[in-house]
Amino acid sequence: MTQAQDNSSRQATGQHVEEPPRGQTAQKLLDAWYASVQEELDGSDADGQTIGLLGGRSSGAQGPSRRSKLRRIGEMLAIVRRYDIFHGLTPKTLRRMLEELGPTFVKAGQILSMRSEILPPSFTRELERLRTDVEPMDRDTVLSALRAEYDRPIEDIFDAIDDNPLGSASVAQVHKARLVTGELVAVKVQRPHVQETMAQDISIMRSLARYMSRFMGQNQFLDLQSVVDELWQSFREETDFLVEARNLEEFRRNNAGCVYLECPKPHPALCTRHVVVMDYVEGIAIDDTAALTAAGYDCAEIGEKLVDNFATQMLDDGFFHADPHPGNIVVSGGRIVYMDLGIMGRLSSRDRGALSDMIVAVAEKDSARLADGLMRFSISDSAEVDQAHLLSDLDAIVADFGTANLSDLDIGAFVGSLVSMAQKNGIELPGTVTMLARALVTLEGVVDNLMPGASMVDIIKRHLRAHTDPEELASRELRRLAKETLAATHGLLGAAGEAQIAMRMLTRGQLRVNLDVAGTEDPLEDFSRTANRLTMGIIVAGLFIGSSVVYYARIQPVIFGIPVIGFVGYIAAFFLGIWIARDIIRDARRHRR
Repeated sequence: MTQAQDNSSRQATGQHVEEPPRGQTAQKLLDAWYASVQEELDGSDADGQTIGLLGGRSSGAQGPSRRSKLRRIGEMLAIVRRYDIFHGLTPKTLRRMLEELGPTFVKAGQILSMRSEILPPSFTRELERLRTDVEPMDRDTVLSALRAEYDRPIEDIFDAIDDNPLGSASVAQVHKARLVTGELVAVKVQRPHVQETMAQDISIMRSLARYMSRFMGQNQFLDLQSVVDELWQSFREETDFLVEARNLEEFRRNNAGCVYLECPKPHPALCTRHVVVMDYVEGIAIDDTAALTAAGYDCAEIGEKLVDNFATQMLDDGFFHADPHPGNIVVSGGRIVYMDLGIMGRLSSRDRGALSDMIVAVAEKDSARLADGLMRFSISDSAEVDQAHLLSDLDAIVADFGTANLSDLDIGAFVGSLVSMAQKNGIELPGTVTMLARALVTLEGVVDNLMPGASMVDIIKRHLRAHTDPEELASRELRRLAKETLAATHGLLGAAGEAQIAMRMLTRGQLRVNLDVAGTEDPLEDFSRTANRLTMGIIVAGLFIGSSVVYYARIQPVIFGIPVIGFVGYIAAFFLGIWIARDIIRDARRHRR
């Protein structure tokens, strides 16, 4: 397709896409964006006016000023130019650039490290280092942050705080400490000013995403706006540590009956929005299979129990760990321990039922059942989805992934194909689904390290069978049958009522029909064109027949031995016939394209 054809097709769909100036490079686009931001900010209100960090106007937690925002954009552009990103980035230089850009971009890199459908494996492996290889805060900064959180001296709370951090991430740092009561705890301290920095960076990224979308339209490889929104949601959850404290308590309640899994116990009285205090747990990292084996653990058993419990979180509790990477899980005292619960996902009972059906559909290679489960997840209007096209795409996915055994099923590739197919068919999935998809892909990597060749789908399917009583299953199927029967009965009654109304309107001459024919955009226009051709064909036939009658009647005057009236009729019929044939051939060529 030529550029002109591409532009006309976009205009036909109502999509306005600007064209960058001829010869404009990506670097020039960034410079043009910077100039547009300057222009926008110069036309805004006074320099001192700010917007509240978490929405609304606030005099406390404030957003960036015009001057600080422009300064930050200048810093970001300088770093991007130094790494020369438009001439190729290696995995290592990408990681270094993100580290230099600051905590927001480190967090973006962490999210991208879990998106194997976006980046090649070499990049995702390198970006995984952003989870642990972050420069730690010094002791004085940590102590100052703690003093700012409590209305009493920290010496009255902590008897000792270890100088060396247990872990350092883009948002927070964890230290081992001892309370004045003698209990060993882990103290998670948020980096100073990280909220303001990340809010400013995300505001800048939103501006850049809006600007770039003007040139990329719907043909962009990645939905930039949705990525920024996802980053913002993750940022809000991770920077409010009271949310994590509540997550720890809820997760412990849900798994109180599980003898092989737990999480640290929080100390709510000592938790604030920027500090979490929880029991200290020392264990073996779940990806250190050599140490686990040396300690007498069965790695295969750990992997199976990890997946089985995750199935419980997804399908029974509806409250699941959304970031189960190896740095968040240890094995201690014969138990699997989740260490960080900053990002959690929730599923309603309806979503859990749909998810169960989809897992069984994948295991049984049933594309129709998979489509039904996917549509139950959709938050968009299902009436606008082309069901035939959807089933055709799902058949292709099942054909690609269903030929292999469950042990060979690549969950990451399968989930990526499923999400891409949903987007292509206009099925809008809630953020929880994409969060769950990421969690499953991450967990697959952990399990593959513990028990190579095992199938997560097979383990989850066994969980469904083991935790579903036959009587309960029969009862559930009866309830579903009753609901479907009731819905069908209402549908039949409604159809009968609509038919009665239609017949009444038909007898009164008030009935109008909206016709939609598969394979055509405007059926009335097609019918009109067909009728015109039929009419012209009748006229051509009439001219030939009439001219022939005049010819045999020998009506004077004549030309070339043919009466003049007949000659004109033949000429008109000939040219009209050529026009009809040409129109038919042109339409056939257009449809073949």
